[in-house]
Amino acid sequence: MQIIKHNPAGLFPQYRCYTHAVEIRGDSRLLIISGLNGYLKDGRTMPESFEEQADIIWTHIGTLLRSAGMEFNNLVSLRTYLAEPGYDEANVRMRVKYLGEHETSSTVVCCRLLDPKWKLEIEAMAAG
Repeated sequence: MQIIKHNPAGLFPQYRCYTHAVEIRGDSRLLIISGLNGYLKDGRTMPESFEEQADIIWTHIGTLLRSAGMEFNNLVSLRTYLAEPGYDEANVRMRVKYLGEHETSSTVVCCRLLDPKWKLEIEAMAAG
C-alpha cells in the first residue's frame, strides 16, 4: 500500500498534523471508526475536562487500530466535532500528542453535540 499526500502549491499552507488530501494506492484495508466520545469502559463515566475526554478518545482510537493490526500512523482521515470553538488549540495539542509528525486529512466542526457533557467527538479512517 502506498499513501501519497497531496498539498499542491495552489492551496493554502497546511495546518499542524494535517494534509489537504490523502491518496491510497494498491491493495489495502480500510478501517472506518465511528464517532467516539470520552466515556470510560463502563459507558457511563466521563471526566469533565476537554483534555481528559480527548485522552480517552485517543486511547479508544488506539485500541480500535490495534484490533485491526494497525497503528496511529495508519490513520488517513480525522473528523473532529468540538462543542466550543475555544477547544481548538487544546484539540491541536492532543492531535500532536498522539500523532507527532504524522499528517492526515482532517476536518474540525464546531457544533452542539448529542450530550451536553461531551466536549468533543472524533471519527477516523485508517488504511493498512
